[in-house]
Amino acid sequence: MDENIILSVKNLEVKFKVRDRVLTAIRNISLDFEDHKVVAIVGESGSGKSVFTKTFTGMLEINGEVTNGEIWFEGKNLLENKKDEDWLKIRGKKIATVFQDPMTSLNPVRTIGYQISEVIMKHQGKSKEEAKKEAIELMTRVGIYNAEQRYDEYPFMYSGGMRQRIVIAIALACHPKILICDEPTTALDVTIQAQIIHLIKDLAKECNFTTIYITHDLGVVANVADKVAVMYAGQIVEYGDVEEIFYDPRHPYTWGLLSSLPQLGEKGSELFAIRGTPPSLFEEIKGDAFAPRSDYSMEIDFIEEPPMFKVTDTHYAKTWLLDPRAPKVEKPKAIQNLHEKILALTAKGGIYGER
Repeated sequence: MDENIILSVKNLEVKFKVRDRVLTAIRNISLDFEDHKVVAIVGESGSGKSVFTKTFTGMLEINGEVTNGEIWFEGKNLLENKKDEDWLKIRGKKIATVFQDPMTSLNPVRTIGYQISEVIMKHQGKSKEEAKKEAIELMTRVGIYNAEQRYDEYPFMYSGGMRQRIVIAIALACHPKILICDEPTTALDVTIQAQIIHLIKDLAKECNFTTIYITHDLGVVANVADKVAVMYAGQIVEYGDVEEIFYDPRHPYTWGLLSSLPQLGEKGSELFAIRGTPPSLFEEIKGDAFAPRSDYSMEIDFIEEPPMFKVTDTHYAKTWLLDPRAPKVEKPKAIQNLHEKILALTAKGGIYGER
């Protein structure tokens, strides 16, 4: 494995048993994560983003199973971990997760300080006094003022944004190599969202970890990501540098996501929406999963699944439109000259300010 690659996923497939039926949530995904980079995984709800990253820490629901593939981290295939004790060496300690709603991550009857200190004592083996000192330092680092005085307070005494800062502090308590941020700003108002985004960005530089963002908010992606993976119906349909995905997208689904950005809407005009709904993952999908919703579908899209075509050395897209025999089509009007539109928005403080 390339020394710049910290995590490598090969041919991953995940299935769930639901009421005597089988749902294929992840369909043959391969993806390499570069060390110290920020990778954003984007797509509609139900596309498999969270399920995909749960496999990195062995946190699939009890009815879920990895049926194929490998996940390589530090020279070991993580899917060889069969016991929870094996996963505990990875989960939290080396790969940590910040979840969507901080109240589901925090214990309401334990103090904030206790919850941070507990993680430090468990994973670092420090004494109670040492753990308390480090916990206060972490609280200060994530922007909690008067941390020493607030150490013994309970989660209900904190606002949503403050609670999310505490969850980030807990995640960083073990000095992880990878931080997975699963929709970390969804439950927060816009002003607090920007603060949390910038906090994670600054901490990544300071603590030197790799960040994996799961989000449906392309505004977040534009501001923080180095690489972007676009997911649809359990597959990665496009992958590339953030500039390539925003300014030279090639998959019709990526076109739809970008066209749906409310920031790009014009006053008095109707906001764009991708028509239809994602396919049922209980059924076998034939051809391109996005074909029934696309305005650019060809006959082959309903017959044969497209391969991943190479656009550049860093940019790939899974669409028959990149086949040399395909007709030439123009991307939607809404995302033409997108570079100029985003620069104008950024100048006004839109899409969460400057990169």
